[in-house]
Amino acid sequence: MKYPALLPAAQALAELDTFDSIIDVRSPAEYALDHIPGAINCPVLDDSERILVGTMYKQQNPFEARKLGAALVARNIAHHLEQQIQAMPKQWKPFIYCWRGGNRSGSMALIFAKIGWPVMQLEGGYKAYRHAVMHVLDQLPVSLQFRVICGTTGSGKSRLLQTLQQAGAQVLDLERLAAHRGSVLGSMPLNPQPSQKLFETRLWDALRGFSSSRVVYVESESKKIGDLRVPDALMDRIRQSPCVSIALPTECRVKLLLDDYPHLMSDTALLKTQLSHLTQLHGKEKIHHWQTLADTGEFAALVETLLVAHYDPAYLRSIENNFSGYLNAKVIPMRGIEESDFSAAAQTLIADE
Repeated sequence: MKYPALLPAAQALAELDTFDSIIDVRSPAEYALDHIPGAINCPVLDDSERILVGTMYKQQNPFEARKLGAALVARNIAHHLEQQIQAMPKQWKPFIYCWRGGNRSGSMALIFAKIGWPVMQLEGGYKAYRHAVMHVLDQLPVSLQFRVICGTTGSGKSRLLQTLQQAGAQVLDLERLAAHRGSVLGSMPLNPQPSQKLFETRLWDALRGFSSSRVVYVESESKKIGDLRVPDALMDRIRQSPCVSIALPTECRVKLLLDDYPHLMSDTALLKTQLSHLTQLHGKEKIHHWQTLADTGEFAALVETLLVAHYDPAYLRSIENNFSGYLNAKVIPMRGIEESDFSAAAQTLIADE
C-alpha cells in the first residue's frame, strides 16, 4: 500500500482500535467541541492562526493566504515532530484527520509518509466522521437489548448502574456521559456538560462496545439531560424496552440525595437560584418556603418536601406516559443504601437476564 492512504469514514469507525495513535490536527477550539475518541490534538494551525489565514483567504488574497498557511503549518508540524513524535518507531501506525480531510491533515500525513510511517488519513475529515457516527446512532440501538432501571428520584438508579457495571454487566450511563443528573438541580459545577456533538460521540463510543447478545442496563431518562438531547432512535428503543423498578423508603432516598448533592448544601445561593426555576410550576409562596428551608439549613425537610410535592408526581406522570414496559415492571425492593444493598439488587437483576 502506498502511504499516506485515504480511509473512508465508515471503514475508519470499524478500524479505529487498530491504530497506534489518532491525531486530530484541527485547532484546539475545534477539538474541544468534538473529536474522535482517543484522539490527541496536534494542531497544525492554532485558533488564532486559523482565523488569520481564513480571514486573509476570504478578504484579501487566497494565494497569499496559502503561502502564510503553509509556513505556519510547516512550523507547527516540525514542533510536534520534535516534541511528541520523534521517538515513535518505524512500525508506528498513526491515523490523521482534520475538518474536511484536506490541506491540514494532508500536510502532516505526507510528511509522516516521507519519513516512513504507515500513515492513514481520514477521507472527508471530521465532517465525514460525524456523518458516519450519526448514521450508526440511527441504526445501532435497534440491535441492542435494553433493560430500563426505573424508580422515583433518589432511589439510587445511578448507584445501581455503577454496581451493575462493577459486576460485569453492560451499562449505558447517560447521566455520566452527559455530565448531568437529569433534573433542575442536576448540574455538576466542576464537570460542565459536553457539546451535543461530543455527547453523541460518547454515546456512539459506548454503544459500539456492547454485545447484542447481552442485556444493556440504562436509566429511565427524559429526552433531554440538562442542555443535551438523547438521539431519537436511541430514546425510542429505550422507551420500548422492558423495565425494572427500584422501591426504596423515602427516608433512605432523602439521605441518598443529601449524600449526592453536597455542593448544593454548601452553596445555598445556588440552591435557591435553582429552586426559583420551579416558580411557574409551584408559585411564589411555596418557592419562598423552600428557599427559607435552605436558608435555615433544614435540608432533610427541604429534600423530603421536594420529593413529595414536585419530583415524585412529575416522575410518575412521565414514566407512565413514556415507558411502555413500566406498568409490567418487576419491582426490586431495597431496604437501605449501603453497598451491600445495591450489590444484592444488582445480582438479582443479573440472575434474571
